[in-house]
Amino acid sequence: MNDVKHCQIFAHRGASKEAAENTRCAFDRALGYAIDGIETDVQLTRDEITVLWHDRFLDKVGLPKNHIDDFNYNQLKSMQLTSQPASAGDTAGIMSLQAFVDTYRKRCRLLIEIKNREWESTLRHEIKVRQTLNIVGPQKNDLILVSSFNLASLIYAHHYRPDILLIYNLEPENAIAETRYALAAQPFLHGFCVPVSDLDDELAGLLQSHNKCMAVYTCNSDKEISKALKCGADILISDLPQKAIQMRNAYEA
Repeated sequence: MNDVKHCQIFAHRGASKEAAENTRCAFDRALGYAIDGIETDVQLTRDEITVLWHDRFLDKVGLPKNHIDDFNYNQLKSMQLTSQPASAGDTAGIMSLQAFVDTYRKRCRLLIEIKNREWESTLRHEIKVRQTLNIVGPQKNDLILVSSFNLASLIYAHHYRPDILLIYNLEPENAIAETRYALAAQPFLHGFCVPVSDLDDELAGLLQSHNKCMAVYTCNSDKEISKALKCGADILISDLPQKAIQMRNAYEA
C-alpha cells in the first residue's frame, strides 16, 4: 500500500445536489454516505440568531430582494426552500446553528463558515463570531472547525476564544500571496481552505511545511477530486460526497 495521507471528505452544505442545501434533509443524506464531516454557512437574523444560509439574498425561499437580516428567526424558520424541494416527510426549512450543532456534532466533524462580508457592519460581524463560538462551546479536540473569508473576523475570534481551531478561507486567484501573508502575520491559524482552481504543488508544499491543515473547495469533477488528493489535502469539500469518498478510497488503496 502507498504511503498516502488520509483525506477526509466533507459534504458541502450537506448532499446539496440531492436536497436543498444547508437543511436537515441534505445533512442526513450526506451522512448516509459515511462522510467524515459537513461544511455549512452561518449568517445572522434581524433578531441576532445564527442560522444556516449561504447566499446574500433569499431567492431560494422566493424572496429575491430580501436578506436574512430582514426577518426574525421565527419568521425564517417557517419558510420552505423553493429550490430542490425535499421529498415528502423531509424538512427543508432554514435551520438555526444551535440546532445544527446539537444534532450533528456527535455524528461527524463540522466545518462552520461564518459569512462575514463587506455589506454588514463590524458590530454584526462580531456578534456572529461570538454567538458561533459560544454555540461550539469548549473545544477539547478538533471535531469542530470554524472558518471565514474575513481575516479580521478570525483575528477577533482568536482573541475571544483562543481554543477554537480557525481556518482562513482563501479567495480564488490570490491564494498563494494571501497564504504567505497570513502565515507570517497570523500564526495562530489552524489551517487554510484553498480554492481547487488555485491549488498546486507550491501552495500545498507551503502549507505542509508550516504544518497547517489544508482544506480544498469545491471538488466535484474527477479532475478536481484527483487534484486535491494528489496534493495531499487534509479535507476535501464536495457537493458530491459519495463520488469523492469512492475516489478517495480508490486512491488511498
